[in-house]
Amino acid sequence: MSLRTVFASILLSASMLVASSAHAQAVSPTPDRDKTWAAVTGLTMVAGAGTQLLMPRVFYSDPEVTVGWKGRWHVSVLAPVMTLTVLTALNEFALKDAFAGNRPGCDDTNRGIVSHCDSYGMMSTHTFAAASALGHGTGVFVFDTLKWSGGRVNGYALTGNVIAPFVFGVLTGIGRGLGNWENAGQIVLGGVTGLGIGFLSGMTYALMQRPECGYTGSLICW
Repeated sequence: MSLRTVFASILLSASMLVASSAHAQAVSPTPDRDKTWAAVTGLTMVAGAGTQLLMPRVFYSDPEVTVGWKGRWHVSVLAPVMTLTVLTALNEFALKDAFAGNRPGCDDTNRGIVSHCDSYGMMSTHTFAAASALGHGTGVFVFDTLKWSGGRVNGYALTGNVIAPFVFGVLTGIGRGLGNWENAGQIVLGGVTGLGIGFLSGMTYALMQRPECGYTGSLICW
């Protein structure tokens, strides 16, 4: 084999190695995300939580006091609502980094480099918060109905504690997917986890806190 042939082979091998290395280090393109859906899901997440903060405890009063449906606002609802808020923040600022689940369109080549790949998506914070509001409202509604209202169902309580947060929760989950902010697994995991924790929170609160404000007849319970 001539010296020229050997030299040409070396140059060809080096060129292939450089091309292969450049290809391996190619950065994935910036993913397309919908900022409108980001804003909408932010609003629906807050609205879902707001239903639990502003919804009164609706119950059927004991006949020995006064017969009929009553509604009371409880300042104590801040305890479960703030607990769920802290858990939402914990997911956003700690658990996501622990799970390290890339958002759609993000990978090792563009994470932290291109726009919208500077954070992780597992679990979806938005669906966790919205679903926890639904879980909490459902827990309060179920045990207020069974324990404090003798099984009587009130339409206002059903709407405020279950139907409204359900609608906000569905819109949040769908919007996060349509906006390409999280994938299906991240959305579902956030929703299922939030729903379960929220229900336990609502159940505990409803069983421990009577809906009536003693015998004062006040609309606001401290």
